Amino acid sequence: MRLRHFALAAAMTAAALLSGGMTGSVSAAGMPAEDSVNQVSVFPAGEKNPYGAYFTGQSYLQMLVAEDVPIGNVTFEPGCRNFWHIHHNSKQILLVTGGRGYYQEWGKEPRELHPGDVVEVPPEVKHWHGAAPDSWFSHLSVEVAGEGASNEWCEPVSDEEYGQVR
Repeated sequence: MRLRHFALAAAMTAAALLSGGMTGSVSAAGMPAEDSVNQVSVFPAGEKNPYGAYFTGQSYLQMLVAEDVPIGNVTFEPGCRNFWHIHHNSKQILLVTGGRGYYQEWGKEPRELHPGDVVEVPPEVKHWHGAAPDSWFSHLSVEVAGEGASNEWCEPVSDEEYGQVR
């Protein structure tokens, strides 16, 4: 069952990447252009992220697969990023589908992300990910959870830390 879900996610990601994805646009006034949240990826952006308390800025979440191997499409407005966090007894795989963003592990340099990039986050690694200051960003988040898996939200990514990625 897990292999079937992962194969489905891989096929959906390939379709998104082959379509070229789309980067959302921002109007001259700095507000999201109409429907830009839904233009970042071929996957639906979903609703405002229920975990928004752990983000700086606005993000959206659409669960694509809820059971076995959860897969969610996460969309970030420009400048949005999640807090530092750790997946205990769980590996996270990020499949970038649109826009431009960043991933950083604690103590390491940030990595710029583009459509087609894959990030494998091992269990117990403190990290964050989010959009570039001037771009919408979208990725599929695949959770490969072990027994008793949990997520620990830590401190926000400071403006100083985030400023290093520009």
